[in-house]
Amino acid sequence: MSIGIIGSGNIGSAFARALAKASIPATIANSRGPESLKALTDELSPFITAGTREEAASADIVLVAVNWSKLPKALAGLPAWNGRIAIDANNPIEAPLFKPAELDGRLSSEIFADLVPGARVVKAFNHLLAQLLSGDPEAEGGNRVLFFSGDDQSAKADVARLIDRLGFFGIDLGSLAVGAKLAQFPGGPLPAINLVKFG
Repeated sequence: MSIGIIGSGNIGSAFARALAKASIPATIANSRGPESLKALTDELSPFITAGTREEAASADIVLVAVNWSKLPKALAGLPAWNGRIAIDANNPIEAPLFKPAELDGRLSSEIFADLVPGARVVKAFNHLLAQLLSGDPEAEGGNRVLFFSGDDQSAKADVARLIDRLGFFGIDLGSLAVGAKLAQFPGGPLPAINLVKFG
């Protein structure tokens, strides 16, 4: 399955590094254009290439990791999703103030899903610190845990296989209503906890 990444900040770049380490190709894009990603793609060549937002968004699986306030613009005007998978790796908070966004009682993944109509949304890759996501998934003799959640079983199965290929141990937290709430930062109990699965 082809993979795209929208957003080249800490999480987007860490995900790209994890893919490259596992020899998995992907196209990464940001708001500044492919030329701005030359240093990253040189580092991660030949697996990670830079493209436009539209090119990254046309992949089978698209990880989105963008500053919360910039999400609507980053996801506007993209090709129809038509059941492709959108991985919500976003958190409703951003530097420099780290003030929680006002969600009006909704989950951040619900708001994200509204921005990618027709996509099968899976919440994943948002809860680990970037250096752990791009680091060695094997830790202390076990495998670092990555949580995921979603309402579409086949989409979750595809993301679970990707997590496995990257060398992590995936744990399905259930539906978005349950799992996204547990993994949402701020608010959920699971973000930034570095868990390892043994055996």
